[in-house]
Amino acid sequence: MKQQKKPTIMILGTTLLDNPGMDAFNFRMDDVLAPKRQREIEQLVSLLKPFHPTKIAIQVDETYDSEINENYQAYLNDTYKLQRSEVDQIGYRLAKQMGHQKLYCVDYTRRDDPIIPLDELDMNLVDVDKFAMEHNQEHLLPSLADFADLDAETYEEEDGRVWIEPKKYEPIINMFIRCNEPEGRSADHRVYMQIAKIGSEDEYPGANWVGHLWYARNLKIYVNLTRITESTEDRILLLVGAGLVYLIQQFLEESGDYILESPLKYLKSI
Repeated sequence: MKQQKKPTIMILGTTLLDNPGMDAFNFRMDDVLAPKRQREIEQLVSLLKPFHPTKIAIQVDETYDSEINENYQAYLNDTYKLQRSEVDQIGYRLAKQMGHQKLYCVDYTRRDDPIIPLDELDMNLVDVDKFAMEHNQEHLLPSLADFADLDAETYEEEDGRVWIEPKKYEPIINMFIRCNEPEGRSADHRVYMQIAKIGSEDEYPGANWVGHLWYARNLKIYVNLTRITESTEDRILLLVGAGLVYLIQQFLEESGDYILESPLKYLKSI
């Protein structure tokens, strides 16, 4: 039987280059606008070009599509200076070099979700930190022990956010290889499987958070990828935080509708 042609997707897991501090545990990135980092990013983009993406999808809520693409058009016209984020430094650069006219926002993070409106949500149903602390289940929460294999220093800010700062300089290419190794992505997913166990008797804050918020977000990213797929000739590059890679890849594989390419063969081509 002749094999059916399918569109191709490559998921590029990334660290957050602009230090937004949005997570409980955050990797401290040095200044990517420094000349050495800029050369490394240019090298990274050159390694990704042979994938020949026809579309570049990014981890930005689709409600920001107009803003993202207004900035991109300004960048094409040399009236916009690239900021520190991976969207700018990698997404915009690569899209321009590939001759693309736009980028595609595929994340789903809005607070006014009609199914689960966060502003109306009873936080006790999903407050895994509070429940774990009150029920002797702290061992199920993410901890610095999850990063014990990294040669890094850690410190905590007053608001509780933890920053992980590498002791040694890590080239961008090496960083992205690390972010996309299957072993690391599986380890990330196991953290969420631990969180899901938080609860007791008829209370399931862990499963509520993982199922209704985390899984739902990743599933909607998958659906948004299917919505921007227009042809079996499409080659979509998804630029997304490394922690999201596992589930999105799982959904794409289980759909049977896509060919998935690993970014490692491109990142390790030097």
